[in-house]
Amino acid sequence: MSVTTRLLLSCLFLAPVLSISFAQDVQKSASKKKVEREFSWVSRLGEVGEKYLPKGVKHGSYKSPSMGVDVGYYIYLPPGYDENPEKRYPVVYHLHGGRPGGEHKSVKLVKFIDQAIRDGEISPKIYVWPNGGPMSWYNYPSKKLAMGEDVFIKETIPHIDATYRTIAKRSGRGIEGFSQGGRGTTRIMFKYPELFASAAPGGSGYGPEKRIQENNGAESEYVKFEPGNNTWDLAKGYVAKEDAPDLEPLIWVGTKGFNYETNLEYMDYLKELGIPFQKIITPGARHSAHEIYEADGLKLMQYHDQRLRK
Repeated sequence: MSVTTRLLLSCLFLAPVLSISFAQDVQKSASKKKVEREFSWVSRLGEVGEKYLPKGVKHGSYKSPSMGVDVGYYIYLPPGYDENPEKRYPVVYHLHGGRPGGEHKSVKLVKFIDQAIRDGEISPKIYVWPNGGPMSWYNYPSKKLAMGEDVFIKETIPHIDATYRTIAKRSGRGIEGFSQGGRGTTRIMFKYPELFASAAPGGSGYGPEKRIQENNGAESEYVKFEPGNNTWDLAKGYVAKEDAPDLEPLIWVGTKGFNYETNLEYMDYLKELGIPFQKIITPGARHSAHEIYEADGLKLMQYHDQRLRK
């Protein structure tokens, strides 16, 4: 066999091997890029999106003491804020849904809030849309920079109080959220009732929270949280506290939401525990904070009004 013939046969034999090797290299490269694309604690709408937000909304950030990275948020300062430098305002935190976190996710709800304040239907307030971290409002030590609950409670709230003219105490602070943010609101309000005078979890995933309770912290095969850190156990823990301050949360949900039934079950559970609550059930609304805000948002905003004035 000639040298030329042997070379040709070698090329024919190696071609498929080289092709497979090249494909594997491309796949490895893509996987590496995916791993390297880390979660960002700053998530803006961008100039195009921000120009449609009402006057008084701005994006802010601070350097996280625990993580050493910037943490973003959107904040709404009501009409008259700049003109009345001595006046302080109640503040409501809205916790976004979904995973991972992003402060841009629910900020467009601000149009309803701004209109209600300008129409005199609620008193002027500051609203904040924080970033919930990679696991959205959950502490998740096994994931890098994923202590979302601690960052919100121990860093974001103190930063807002130190930077803006909030009423920096329980009587001037409210919290609400939808879907994953509703889960976060429910857990946080029962863990830290001394921080919030009003609390309104909406469209919450009480089904997954029940799985966490029943499976020693496991939400799924791949996601596991600290045992006991779920909306069902924490509600019971709140009742057991002799000195726990009054909450009377407001639960809001649409009848067409996929977790409507589990929200009803959770309301029954609160009744069993003797925890008073209010509710907004929006007929025909899907699993959408926007749809519920559009139909019944004023009731939600007035709930905060009443609780924070009280």
